[in-house]
Amino acid sequence: MRRDMEFGELGDVEGALRAEGVGLAPISTGDASLVTGGVTVLATATANDIVEGRLRGLVVPGGSQDEASLAAVRSLVDLARANDLLVIAFADGVAVAAESFGVAAEAHGALFKAGKATLLNERADLSAAVSAL
Repeated sequence: MRRDMEFGELGDVEGALRAEGVGLAPISTGDASLVTGGVTVLATATANDIVEGRLRGLVVPGGSQDEASLAAVRSLVDLARANDLLVIAFADGVAVAAESFGVAAEAHGALFKAGKATLLNERADLSAAVSAL
């Protein structure tokens, strides 16, 4: 994954998500997200997988700094919302997802579904929310 991905106070959440049975399939938001420090991360999912129902949710880390990256992230979140997918966002990704869902959310992480936000301020909150899915 990218070095600049930010999960805020919750730290690296990949292990916590996997422990709850979540399989992760990276989606690229552009060429810059595929190569970092000489390491190539191959995207295993696309926006089309959201539309065709092959994904159950979207994980949105923070860390997108430039306007093009933010626009790509917003586009994926909007697509996930339009297709009634769960969105789990972290760090500054929470604000991006909250804006798309039209709800207020200020937390280290948040789970968005059906126009509602569940705030995630501790790893235990993340585990509880994901295990309840």
